[in-house]
Amino acid sequence: MPFTIKRTGRSPFRALLPWLVGVMPILFGVLIMHWQAQRELQYRAQSTAEQAVEHLDWIVSNLSGAATSLLPLAGNPCAEVQLALREVVTRTSFVRSTNLFHAGNLYCSSLFGDYSEPVNATDYVDGTLWLMDGNSVTPGHALLVYRVSNGEDGAISTADGDHLITALRLIGPGVGLRMQVGPRWIGEDGKVHSEAMQAYAESHEVATSKRFPYSIHSGFEAGESWRLMGSEYPALYGLMVFLGVAAGTACRWQLRRASSPRAELQRAIEADEFVPFYQPVVRGGEFRWAGAEVLMRWQHPREGLVRPDLFIPYAEHSGQIVPMTRRLMQRVAADLAPHADKFEDGFHIGINITADHCQDLSLYEECRRFLAAFPPGRVLLTLELTERKLIEASATTTELFDKLHELGVMIAIDDFGTGQSSLSYLRQFKVDYLKIDQSFVAMIGVDALSLHILDSIITLSGKLGLGMVAEGVETVGQRDYLAERQVDFQQGYLFARPMPLDDFLSAIKP
Repeated sequence: MPFTIKRTGRSPFRALLPWLVGVMPILFGVLIMHWQAQRELQYRAQSTAEQAVEHLDWIVSNLSGAATSLLPLAGNPCAEVQLALREVVTRTSFVRSTNLFHAGNLYCSSLFGDYSEPVNATDYVDGTLWLMDGNSVTPGHALLVYRVSNGEDGAISTADGDHLITALRLIGPGVGLRMQVGPRWIGEDGKVHSEAMQAYAESHEVATSKRFPYSIHSGFEAGESWRLMGSEYPALYGLMVFLGVAAGTACRWQLRRASSPRAELQRAIEADEFVPFYQPVVRGGEFRWAGAEVLMRWQHPREGLVRPDLFIPYAEHSGQIVPMTRRLMQRVAADLAPHADKFEDGFHIGINITADHCQDLSLYEECRRFLAAFPPGRVLLTLELTERKLIEASATTTELFDKLHELGVMIAIDDFGTGQSSLSYLRQFKVDYLKIDQSFVAMIGVDALSLHILDSIITLSGKLGLGMVAEGVETVGQRDYLAERQVDFQQGYLFARPMPLDDFLSAIKP
């Protein structure tokens, strides 16, 4: 129930919401950073592959140039051209050996001179490029072979696989690179593979040479994007954590603020949840209904009907009691005005006001509008001054009370005898009624001292010419005792409990 000492537990969702709000910036931040890391890896893989193609094109172009320059010598006796083959090796970068073939047979080598080895054009991709897994001289050692032909004559140049491995390892550190020539490929391990190449787990990119029949594959192993985030984005991680903590803290503050008593009361005011209950007041002696005190109740959407002692003190402390009472008066006028024919002339309507009301002249206009809703003389409005907060005498208060009396509004001191300022109110303000607190009424026939105090209050009221209303009458003995002492009005459970509008209208006798 609102404002109880023992509050109901918070819902799990409300407890978790600040954590969820705090995690969201971190989660979205990590997702965005991961996406950015993947884009960065993709860019690195693509640019590295293009750099590798550019470098390897240079190597292959040297092989092509060497083979093309020797092609006119193909078919000549090896003894005549061997020196030329070795000169080309000497002056051309990356070239390990040069060779000449005729009619499908390699017959001259810069390494051995006369030589005999079959040459199969189908081993070469597009008849020009072949990635070999070694030869008779260096078995198991990678070689890149370039072939050029003219009819049955042709020239072959080779490059050591170490040049390829060096390029793959040094171009773009941290980026995986592989060179593929036809069905064969070579990686940074320096081995020539014939099986199908598996794609890199992350950011697999392919760059194809526009000059020669080979391609470069680049990419990263699994988890590289997370490693990149950890090594290059620590400041962003800190920012995400800061934003998450800030968002979670703000959410928690807002929830606490939204669930605070002040916020809850404001919400209830805007939702028009404060409803009037009516407790009849009877005239002493004949005990006919002479009016009713309007009591504020809170019809909470979840907790049901809330007792006034659970929210009225806080509303007075926060200053929200003024708009609450203003709305209550408007609602009472709207509820009772259509049924004014059921009331006798001078039917008392009592409404509690606090010290804050008495410092604002707008209370006069509110009372005037309230009375204007009824036929003239049909309703007698009584404002009951509560003592939970001291009313300070001022020019505004004096003017307000004078104007209220001119309007015909009565002033009563509520719970007289229990507060510290009751007697000072009698001296400072012009009042019309004293409402005897129920604690004194309850002592009738029980406590002699309290009974003396009650009699003294009644005597004082008579000497000052003030009307009296006794609250909390619950027994016939109390009723008769008060009637014998000519107390003007009585109210309490003996006559009727506070009731909602429909029950009040049904019970009242026209």
